Amino acid sequence: MHVRTRWARAPPARRSRAARRERGATMTSRPTRRQDVVRVLWRWTSDTPDAVPRVRTALRCALEQLGYGAEALDDAVLAVSELATNALVHAPGPYEVRLRFTAARLTCEVADTDPHLPTVPVFPAAAPYGPAPECRGGGLNALSAVLSDRGRGLHIVHYLTCGAWGFATERGGRTKVAWMAIPGS
Repeated sequence: MHVRTRWARAPPARRSRAARRERGATMTSRPTRRQDVVRVLWRWTSDTPDAVPRVRTALRCALEQLGYGAEALDDAVLAVSELATNALVHAPGPYEVRLRFTAARLTCEVADTDPHLPTVPVFPAAAPYGPAPECRGGGLNALSAVLSDRGRGLHIVHYLTCGAWGFATERGGRTKVAWMAIPGS
């Protein structure tokens, strides 16, 4: 798989060696400050086969290159999988996954072209799927409700990121971004 990247902000302009010596500057190929740097990891459409596994692979490769450990890596990959799946199911493409480097933390973003921000559910203070004595029994219907394929993604993201996630609009309200802080950053 080829991972395409681009810097959202152009690298500093190159100066002649004499001009750098005069100003005491050094030439770099990319910004030296991590603030405001956005790196696009991968773009896809609703027709792209195996899009979510490819998103996971792109994020895993990028975080491995940045030196993240196994636990933070696994949590981030699972959480971005949920955000990418939500984008594919609920919003029109094209889509992109990116990393945003700020002074405070590293953030992963999944962007789509739906400008509407979803309603965020209220999350319990406890772990989302612990046993609840009042929910015991109920037969097959109760079990099916607990094990349903839908409705758990944002709870998982909330739990894995310790609540450091959300939605925002970009480009004058024309696009939406689901973002999450990378655990351990």
